Amino acid sequence: MAEHHYQNYLQNPEPRSRQMVKAATAVTAGGSLLVLSGLTLAGTVIALTIATPLLVIFSPVLVPAVITVALLTLGFLASGSFGVAAITVLSWIYRYVTGKHPPGADQIDHARMKLSGKAREMKDRAEQYGQQHTGTQQAS
Repeated sequence: MAEHHYQNYLQNPEPRSRQMVKAATAVTAGGSLLVLSGLTLAGTVIALTIATPLLVIFSPVLVPAVITVALLTLGFLASGSFGVAAITVLSWIYRYVTGKHPPGADQIDHARMKLSGKAREMKDRAEQYGQQHTGTQQAS
């Protein structure tokens, strides 16, 4: 398909006037965006030049205020995030307990089976050790 399109392009190239219109449009759009970015940069530099003395004058008040607002915002965001996480976990546990098979339930069941096998093995070892230990004490 691409070869056919390329061959068709080679056989019937675009008229020169159409290419010129495309180039003029691209130059106009690019130039406009370049002018806008230059104006934005100039405006930013002017605003920073005007605002810097005000920031220096009010910095003893602004810096602690910004730090306080930032800490409060982070605290509220963390609190909300922990609340959402807690609700998610509780809903997962509810679905698991009621048998609705939430995502990850198979892994939990597999881990439980593995742990119960290990616990049974440790219990048997402890009983054997206890029997050996009490048997040697009674023999002494």
